[in-house]
Amino acid sequence: MSLSLPVLYAIIDPARSCGRRPAVVARDLLSAGVQVIQLRDKKASCRELYETCVELTALLGAFGCILIVNDRTDVARAVDAGGVHLGQNDLPVEMARRILGPEKWIGCSANLLSQVIEADRSAADYIGFGPIFPTASKDDADPVVGLEGLRQARKATRKPLVAIGGITLENAPQVLAAGADSVAVIGDLLSAPDIQARAREFLSVLRP
Repeated sequence: MSLSLPVLYAIIDPARSCGRRPAVVARDLLSAGVQVIQLRDKKASCRELYETCVELTALLGAFGCILIVNDRTDVARAVDAGGVHLGQNDLPVEMARRILGPEKWIGCSANLLSQVIEADRSAADYIGFGPIFPTASKDDADPVVGLEGLRQARKATRKPLVAIGGITLENAPQVLAAGADSVAVIGDLLSAPDIQARAREFLSVLRP
C-alpha cells in the first residue's frame, strides 16, 4: 500500500493530557485540521482502551481522520480503527498485517539503523524513528538519535518516516528538513492551554 502521511501526526496520551479526556483533546485536534491521531494509553485496561477507541473511532470517522491504536492490534481490529503502531516488543509486523489486512496502516518503531532496515523489509507502512531530541513523554525512552541519526535513517529506507521525541513548534521544521515525512507530537500539543490553536500553529509552520 502506498501511504501518504500528513505532516503532523498527533498522539493523545491521557497521562500527558492535563486531565482532559481523549475525546475532548481529539475534538480540538480535529477542529484544527489534524488528519491522523494515535491513541497511546499505557495505563488503561484492555476494556478501558477498547471503550475509548470506540468513542474515538466514531468521532474521527466523522471528520475523515485516521485513528491509530498504539501497541494493541487486537483492539485496533475490534474497533475497526485505521491501524496500529507497534513497538519493538509488540506483535510482529507480519502477524499484525495478517490480522488487520492490507488496507490498514501499520507503523513500526525504530531507534537503531538496523531496526530501520528491518522495518523497511517488513509489511509496515511507515517507520516511527526516534527519539530525535530528549523527551519527557516516555518513561523508558530509547537513546536520542538526533538529526544526524534521522538523516541516516532517511538514507536507509524508502518508507515514510515519522520522527518522534522532543519535537516542538520551534524545531519541527528542522526535523522535516532532515528527512522526516511527518512529525509525531505529544508534549508540545497536549501541554498547551489551547490545543486547537497549538495544532494550527504546527500545521502552519509544517505545510509548504
